[in-house]
Amino acid sequence: MPTRSARRLSAVAITVATVTGAVALAPAASANNPEPTPSTSITPLSAAGNGGVTILKKDPGGDVVAGATFNLLDSTGKQAASGTTDAEGQLTFQDLPPGVYRLKEVSSGSPLHEVVDDQDVIVTPGADTPLTIIDPFKPASVRLKAKDDKTGKLLAGSTVNIGSGDKTILTLTTGSDGTASGKLPINSRTGSDFWVKQVKAPAGYEIYTSVKAFKAKPGDPVTVTVTNAKTVTTPPPTEKPTDQPSNRPTPDKPGQDEDNPAPSASGTPTSDETASSTAAPTPGGSLAHTGADATPWLIGGAGVLIAAGGGALFAARRRRADNATDDGSTTS
Repeated sequence: MPTRSARRLSAVAITVATVTGAVALAPAASANNPEPTPSTSITPLSAAGNGGVTILKKDPGGDVVAGATFNLLDSTGKQAASGTTDAEGQLTFQDLPPGVYRLKEVSSGSPLHEVVDDQDVIVTPGADTPLTIIDPFKPASVRLKAKDDKTGKLLAGSTVNIGSGDKTILTLTTGSDGTASGKLPINSRTGSDFWVKQVKAPAGYEIYTSVKAFKAKPGDPVTVTVTNAKTVTTPPPTEKPTDQPSNRPTPDKPGQDEDNPAPSASGTPTSDETASSTAAPTPGGSLAHTGADATPWLIGGAGVLIAAGGGALFAARRRRADNATDDGSTTS
């Protein structure tokens, strides 16, 4: 089939495609309506009953895109027509036999825009089929780096969320080389605003709590760097040797009795000592302080025994002297 010529029409086409979603990581371009509806106003193209296709090319912001190139393929895959959008973003294929064709965008004609996916187009006898095609903006390429804040060493295992407004768009985790890459959708010629927040720090590092803001334009490469400080660890305390004598009891040096506190350094007796010195003697059979209150009794008993022994010795000697006197008087 010979290639048909393309001409511009002044009539405005009906929109049958929608803008690609802005939350996709790598948005796929599509016209979102593979089977366009014929226009309500039909323009006769030829007496033979052939039809045509009119394309209006725009971007997500509503601006027309000139210089976009399209190929139209028939059911056998052979090129039936080819053309480029004019300054008003329009392109028309004429005098096409009725049937189903495949529309392929070869070039967007702009460094800021992506091409859309291929789609089917139905050519109706005696009618001009309108199509509005939206070329999405090229996504920005974002590269994440995680570094040690002291040495600059790249760190693996850093996870960040990247989003816009209150929505998270992309999550990246650095690999063994300390980097990660992704795509960010752009919805304006002048670029879009984004934020990045670390949600997981590399092992052995403190998490970076601040939120960084950045801007990316269509097709721009952007590098985001997150630095982390090492986790601070407190070593366990170590006991230092001391010259102070230990208060712990030893077999050859018993410890101080808990019930007999050491005297005050000022010489003033402690409350326990005062109470001990003024308390009444404990009745026999109960020793509140073993070996302390029994001493006066032992001393008194020893004195009594000594006195008794001395008296007995004195009495024995007196008796012996009296006997000797008696014997003398008898013999004289």
